Amino acid sequence: MTINVGQAAPNFSLPANSGEEVSLSDFKGKYVVLYFYPKDMTPGCTTQACDFRDRIEDFKQLDAVIIGVSPDSIARHEKFIDKYQLPFLLLADEEHKVAELYDVWKLKKNFGKEYMGIERSTFVIDKEGTIVKEWRKVRVKDHVEEALQFVKDLKNQ
Repeated sequence: MTINVGQAAPNFSLPANSGEEVSLSDFKGKYVVLYFYPKDMTPGCTTQACDFRDRIEDFKQLDAVIIGVSPDSIARHEKFIDKYQLPFLLLADEEHKVAELYDVWKLKKNFGKEYMGIERSTFVIDKEGTIVKEWRKVRVKDHVEEALQFVKDLKNQ
């Protein structure tokens, strides 16, 4: 399945670190920055999560929520959140169904090995539930600033 800017964001429900099942539709009326990342506690994923953490108040002022999704378990998410004081939801997509739905479950290559995993990607979803921006194959450096600027521009339209 391919996801395109301008289409309705596919709804889903996944377990969250908060202990509840969270659905994308729960956030209708807010901007959603939905980011998919490969693995808790790895250098790039930690940097990205901490960058979102450090700008969370700016996103909140824009009426935007941050939601992270990875194939990690809730227990691993909880350790990640505790270690880095992450103030946003992390969802466990252990069977990578949502990653497949958003077309971010890809064949990857690392040190000569091929395996399936998350391609670091971010989607901005507007208050009506439409995908208004996507970044694929995200490079962590400056990405959160770019996402924040996009939401600012969106809100000011």
